[in-house]
Amino acid sequence: MEHRVGGAGTRAMNPMLRHLPNLLTALRLCAAPFTAYLILGGRDWAALAVFAFAGLSDALDGYLARRLAPDSRFGAYLDPAADKLLMLASFVTLTMMGAVPFWLTALVIGRDVAIVACVGLSWLLAIPLRIEPLAVGKVSTVVQVGFIALVLLLRAFDLESPGAVEIAAVATAAVTVASWLAYAQIWFRAMALGRRAA
Repeated sequence: MEHRVGGAGTRAMNPMLRHLPNLLTALRLCAAPFTAYLILGGRDWAALAVFAFAGLSDALDGYLARRLAPDSRFGAYLDPAADKLLMLASFVTLTMMGAVPFWLTALVIGRDVAIVACVGLSWLLAIPLRIEPLAVGKVSTVVQVGFIALVLLLRAFDLESPGAVEIAAVATAAVTVASWLAYAQIWFRAMALGRRAA
């Protein structure tokens, strides 16, 4: 009897709980400009706290989305957009503050712009192209998040460690390039198949 009541209660709560992952993603969207504002204002501890919250919310909303709303198309588009906006805001503002090398920020942004441009070109040419998250792409995102966290941590503690930042920047760049090449390979393969079909 108690088991049935609990099951019914869970089913009754599900419609409300299904919106929780999207709410967390929306908060992460808001965290992006707020993080940039804090970095530019020199409030490094606050920026680190907001960035950490965004990272934890990303992991939590991914878990909840798989459990509560695995078929949410809105969340499927909003979640990566929130991640990209947070990374864009963090890289650009930290570069403006001289904490991140310009070449790395250009590389990170260039990769995302190239992927969007390739998808758009394929659409214009009516060439079927299905871009799905690759393992190397996920690793690239994790490494980029770790790099920003390292830079914010050093700034929060007023630590000078240019060697550590340089090594982390090179590692981040290497994984970003590997991800870029992996997606480029998918695009070139789709273009080749599209030409053969034509």
